[in-house]
Amino acid sequence: MDQFSIKSLFGADTINWYTPTNATLWMGLAILAIIGLLVMGTRKRAIVPSRTQSVAELAYGFVYSMVEDVAGKEGLKYFPYVMTLFIFIVFSNFLGMLPMSFTPTSHIAVTVVLALLVFVSVTLLGFYKHGLKFLGLFWVSSAPLPLRPILAIVEVISYFVRPVSHSIRLAGNVMAGHAVIKVFAAFAGNLLIAPLAMVGIVAMFGMEVLVSFIQAYVFTILTCVYLKDALHPSH
Repeated sequence: MDQFSIKSLFGADTINWYTPTNATLWMGLAILAIIGLLVMGTRKRAIVPSRTQSVAELAYGFVYSMVEDVAGKEGLKYFPYVMTLFIFIVFSNFLGMLPMSFTPTSHIAVTVVLALLVFVSVTLLGFYKHGLKFLGLFWVSSAPLPLRPILAIVEVISYFVRPVSHSIRLAGNVMAGHAVIKVFAAFAGNLLIAPLAMVGIVAMFGMEVLVSFIQAYVFTILTCVYLKDALHPSH
């Protein structure tokens, strides 16, 4: 599990909140890569796009359609925030696949901040848009009257569990894939099972590339679902 260790960039014995670490470095590199793709790569836009422009437009259109389909036209107002989440998670996940790199999204400390930002934002938005009517999200009016108080308690609990499941899903899947690859790599030194270990590494690496995108997609589409609940809270 040493690949998930937080280490100071300058060898400091104690790590404080302001200490530059390998997590800080790779999050910074992810931001620079995003700027390179979405800003520098699209400066010379053309009707016939370059490869970089095509990738940037594909990412933009993919997230735009996701927000519109899930949260509706009203949700497009918040597209920049959703796009930021998606592209940051994707780049963090993919950069973490490089040899000797570090994956910030494998740490619950990173994913829980992202999830809490979504949770607090959509909750404040719901109250801002609807006032106390936002509490209608927890009142299942279509259910029989005797069951509604019980369902309301279930809905409240499930609502406050959202940031927990939102963050653990991303960190858990990313960490598990990297750990399995490391386990296969440990067996690669044994000449008897090295061929099988190499096949396992290649297979898991290919799966992790897919998981890196899928987990970013899942995190983003759940954000869109929560946004939809904030904009249209009534059952």
